[in-house]
Amino acid sequence: MRASVEHVHALNENVVILSIETLAIPHVAPADRLVIDDLGYTDDKITHASARFGYMDQPNIPAVMRQLEKAETECVIDASQASYFLSTIDLYRGDAPGMSRWRKNLFLATAHITADAADYFGLPRDRTVIMGSRIEV
Repeated sequence: MRASVEHVHALNENVVILSIETLAIPHVAPADRLVIDDLGYTDDKITHASARFGYMDQPNIPAVMRQLEKAETECVIDASQASYFLSTIDLYRGDAPGMSRWRKNLFLATAHITADAADYFGLPRDRTVIMGSRIEV
């Protein structure tokens, strides 16, 4: 969120910070999925919530946002108009010592086969912004 504000020089009127937790159980009941955290300021229009999933659950963030619409929160939530912000890290092989070349290559190869976060979380592509950074391995 900070990077977005620094880049576009604006903060959305209503903000939901959503943390995703994968628990060590197969499934989480929908009634137990959401935990809303009171950040201590009732007029800042920022809501923090945690969505809990079991390791066999398929995270569906738009469905979580629809569930949040009905909850008592510090801001107005309209899931049909929500924009989603994701962060990504672009890893690249550098010459820094510490890891052998073959290990760097193996690490980078496995890092590139990870699932696309927007697809994994069921986010609509036309309302998803992905911001990233580069890290040398």
